[in-house]
Amino acid sequence: EIGVRLVGSEMCIRDRPMKFTKASVLAGCVSLLACAASAETLNIQTSFNAGDFSTQYLTETWLPKISEMTDGRIEIVLTPNGSVVPARETPEAVAAGVLDGDFTSVNYFAGLEPAYAIMGDLISGYDTPEQMLGFCKDGGGEAMMQKAADSVTDGEVHVVACGPYSREALPARVPIRTFEDLAGKKIRSPEGLAAAVFQAAGASPVSIPFSEVFGALEKGIVDAADASAYVNNDATGLHDVAPYPLYPGIHSMPSMQFTINAEKWESLSAEDQQALRTWWYDAMYAMAAEVTKLDKELAERDAAGGKIEVIDWPQDSRDKLREVARAQWEDYATKSDLAKEALNANLAYMKQIGLFKD
Repeated sequence: EIGVRLVGSEMCIRDRPMKFTKASVLAGCVSLLACAASAETLNIQTSFNAGDFSTQYLTETWLPKISEMTDGRIEIVLTPNGSVVPARETPEAVAAGVLDGDFTSVNYFAGLEPAYAIMGDLISGYDTPEQMLGFCKDGGGEAMMQKAADSVTDGEVHVVACGPYSREALPARVPIRTFEDLAGKKIRSPEGLAAAVFQAAGASPVSIPFSEVFGALEKGIVDAADASAYVNNDATGLHDVAPYPLYPGIHSMPSMQFTINAEKWESLSAEDQQALRTWWYDAMYAMAAEVTKLDKELAERDAAGGKIEVIDWPQDSRDKLREVARAQWEDYATKSDLAKEALNANLAYMKQIGLFKD
């Protein structure tokens, strides 16, 4: 007779004793093989909040797909921003194995290595999330992100993929219809590269907490605000006090990274490694398309309503801002050799897809 045990929630052999026969031994072996092939659960912390659209969309639509793509060998549990460690500490937590991986906006890591600021949000650079996803997936962005990770984790974190899923709009309480209209405007902006670009364009960047954006717009403390995607700005009521939103946006497109502890990564088969990378990019392209769809629907609704003027900058104004921004990228890139390399990698890809002529 052989006994029985439970592994997780899967019964490998029944609790009651059974006769020691050829059939029972075969059944036991099959059960043990099934246990050996049980799913690897990866605990991944995100920089999304629990109630965010992105969290719900990924959880409901895409988490089930990774199990399907790996025939049940891998499952992912996403936990919200700060659930285990602060977002800025996720590289160290993944390296130490406290987290199996992260799904985080790399802007949080700019204080660790300036290259992360370039890789995290090349202000006024790309026109669409798909362009920047292409840079990561096919244009050398992953390799560049890996170098940044190695510089702060000594090779203990593997970068699986990277890229953004949304393009932020710019809510404004006064019309800013062209590049020239930026002159003299007070714009709420985070410090760093974004503020430098706005200032170089003739605006006056104002550093205030995100939680104070609504009040600052309502009271006229700022004329416009670096806030979030159109759908999020709509949900928080910003257009009630800033009825001249610039959409599609002209500035920010924050990039995410998907990493896994290097030792954990090496323990996975090449097939499952490829499945994880494919799954992430498929999810991000799909989420980018969904956010774009929602943004467009809301912008069209608002434009038709008459109370909100949705401003879409002409291409020549977008090109002017990109040229001004480029000088600020190059200045920021002097902060480290890796930041310079990151900028050169972006510029090479941007020229390849026609965003720059030289």
